[in-house]
Amino acid sequence: MSGGEQFRDIAELLALGLLCLSFLVAVFRFVVGPTLPDRVLALDLLVTVAIGFLAVIGIRTGFTLYLDIAIALALVGFLATVALARFILSRGPAGETSIEEDRQPDIERPK
Repeated sequence: MSGGEQFRDIAELLALGLLCLSFLVAVFRFVVGPTLPDRVLALDLLVTVAIGFLAVIGIRTGFTLYLDIAIALALVGFLATVALARFILSRGPAGETSIEEDRQPDIERPK
């Protein structure tokens, strides 16, 4: 094994170790919270770490299909983050009303 291959193996193992550490931190933040935006951000970080895992495994094995899967996961993760952000915005500041309800005029209901 040449010096270049040995360096690449060490770099791959180091990258996988750091990705495992960041995965554990993101899972901790997802479980602990304390707010919904914290959990959404942790979920986005989990998707990013999964993309990193796929990229490193793709480099390690030489199988390029992993990179295609990583690209698809990035698109799905982005769409999920946008959808969750819209959901958070629609809940309002305290989570009790939606933005659309605030825009509509107050109408008194007959008794």
